[in-house]
Amino acid sequence: MSEPQRTPSKGHTRNKSSTKFRPRSATKGPLDADDDPLTSPQSTTGTPAHLSPNQKSRHRTSASPQGQRVRSPVTPVGEARPKDFSFLLRPEIYHPLTPLNVPLAFRNSSKQPDPEAPLEDLLAKGHFRAAAIAAVQELTGSGASGSVDPKDAKRIFSLLYTRLACLTLIDATSLAAQEVKALEDLNNPRLYVDEITGEHLVPWELRVLNVRLQALGFGDTRRSVMSYHDLAREARDRIAKATARHDNTHRELWKSRLHELGIKVAGALVEMDDLPGAASHLDSMRDRGDGKIALSKALLWLHLGDVGSARKCAKQCSEEAAVTEKVILALCDMADAQYEAALDKWQELRSDSVDEMVGINAAVCLLYLGKLQEGRDILEGLVDSGLSSHTLLFNLSTVYELCTERNRNLKMKLTERVAAMEESPAGWEKTTADFKL
Repeated sequence: MSEPQRTPSKGHTRNKSSTKFRPRSATKGPLDADDDPLTSPQSTTGTPAHLSPNQKSRHRTSASPQGQRVRSPVTPVGEARPKDFSFLLRPEIYHPLTPLNVPLAFRNSSKQPDPEAPLEDLLAKGHFRAAAIAAVQELTGSGASGSVDPKDAKRIFSLLYTRLACLTLIDATSLAAQEVKALEDLNNPRLYVDEITGEHLVPWELRVLNVRLQALGFGDTRRSVMSYHDLAREARDRIAKATARHDNTHRELWKSRLHELGIKVAGALVEMDDLPGAASHLDSMRDRGDGKIALSKALLWLHLGDVGSARKCAKQCSEEAAVTEKVILALCDMADAQYEAALDKWQELRSDSVDEMVGINAAVCLLYLGKLQEGRDILEGLVDSGLSSHTLLFNLSTVYELCTERNRNLKMKLTERVAAMEESPAGWEKTTADFKL
């Protein structure tokens, strides 16, 4: 390309300044009606299309109002400026977390992590509250490790996913729903799509989590169904491309993600109280042989009070999902108040393996049959084996309330037993709500 012609002129001349980013003006959120995510992205390179090769290394000048010349670098043709995510690093976005809802047995435990512990160690040991705090400290530069590079998209989104996921794990979903608003619209290509590769900069896991949290944060659960379908279209496109390349690994990955999205759509419909719609949606999905779809359908029918339809779901289980079939039938017996029959099925399943869900349901059956102590023994045995889910602890605390009016001491001792357990990626620290304190 030849050097552009210049017309000589007298006096002071002014070259056109390169395009610059201006500070972000007040923008609309991703759920505003006139916020169109399909708008064509504007060029963000700041480089004129007619720039010749021998001009790439030069600096162009622009005149300030006071007549001073300010030089700004020119981005070479074909290179995109790294995205700047400084707007996600503002401390005011994130809420403080206090240990006030954590039982004393955990707060005073020697297993409480060091404030300088690496984030990876915190996650590996199940210290989710501490991990949520550490992630924000790195994002905002308030920790010992300093602040993250505003243009390091991979690290920023990894930390943000850790923060939001950990908040949901410590029963602080409402805070996560407020903090996720800072992401605005993830469909905005100017912010979240790599201009060279066309790849989305936000990890898939964060994009999926963002859908539900933004629906909760903006109070618009209907939008979550639309967003899941948008992600599903992308997954189908990826499956088609992987199939064309004979890339079985990526094809199975995206098929699994598509299947997961189908389950999440049903969950969103349930949250909208559209239970018939959720049942119809699940009916259109094919089981992958693991019985998960059949179980989801059965649970939904039981929620609707249709035990007959739930029993039909058990027949849809393949031979590989025989355990799931027994689980569905046991749940149906419980729904029909046939606790003896249900207990027999749960006890049969317990004889094959130690499963927390099976044990809890067996204990519930014993409770309804008036065998309170036997049910309590099963639940305490599960705790002694190292299990400590919210469902298990909540049910055991309920049994303590039924056993005696002086149940607080029993609950406090339970917190000490659980706090003495080994740390694990499944989570160690509990909240007072787990023990009904």
